[in-house]
Amino acid sequence: MFWDEKRYYSVDCYLKRTFGEKVYRLSLNGGMTCPNRDGTLGGRGCIFCSSAGSGDFAQKGCLPIREQLALARKQMQEKRNCRKFIAYFQAYTNTYAPVEYLRQIFTEAIADPDVVILSIATRPDCLSDEVLNLLDELNRRKPVWIELGLQTIHPRTSCFIRSEFTLECFHNALQRLARRKIPVIVHIILGLPTETRAQMLETVSHVAHLPVFGIKLQLLHVLSDTDLGILYQKHPFPLFSQDEYCELIADCLEILPETMTIHRLTGDGPKNLLIAPEWSSAKRSVLNQIQKTLKCRDTWQGKYYVPIHKE
Repeated sequence: MFWDEKRYYSVDCYLKRTFGEKVYRLSLNGGMTCPNRDGTLGGRGCIFCSSAGSGDFAQKGCLPIREQLALARKQMQEKRNCRKFIAYFQAYTNTYAPVEYLRQIFTEAIADPDVVILSIATRPDCLSDEVLNLLDELNRRKPVWIELGLQTIHPRTSCFIRSEFTLECFHNALQRLARRKIPVIVHIILGLPTETRAQMLETVSHVAHLPVFGIKLQLLHVLSDTDLGILYQKHPFPLFSQDEYCELIADCLEILPETMTIHRLTGDGPKNLLIAPEWSSAKRSVLNQIQKTLKCRDTWQGKYYVPIHKE
């Protein structure tokens, strides 16, 4: 297995090897809601979810997908020299709509010649056979990734965060996607209240043994427009220090298989909404410390890494 300089199989490494250059993510908003918000399962969403449905950095949902792509691409190209993109439907639950509407917006996204991957964030309980058949059809045109928010395998925590689906439901969705050869990226939140460090590692270990393409390890953010934020301000609960979090990430990476792509190691919530931990807003500093932590472990464990082969 070839690693890059990051000492793990980063999604950037995978994309460069697959497409020959760096590929950039454009966050889109399909204008959908969530069964955990519209009254079907609940009315307030998951306890940690912002009013933007975790799409705080996505484009405005009132705009057509073509316009969202154009705006997001322009914003990205003002900062970087980039030519290839992932159309990432991020806000809320992006398969929670009639299949014909989904066909319209997803087809519009992949019709863009600069879009090389369609990535869709959703819930495991919002993947009907009709939707899966559509995803299968689209996946034959351009690669489709499905991002599933598991967060934790522990029922008590799932109840506390109001996820409103079971681990069995998640496994069922994963199997149905695997049968259609649609890659899955699993989201896990590290630092959820009531969970011990050992429980967090149990969730990571569980995912490590599943047929998934990638994983996102997300540091818990306490945001002001969430029920978690209200709870924290009334009854503050312990949060990771930066040192503790970087050590935990190193433990997680030791558990995960070398072939699993790593899509996220921390996260940076909107600074105007972030209550805690304040250190998380310096994302580059956190990532640099993770690299230093991994390098130190390589040294005292006698490990070495193989640089990516550059053709």
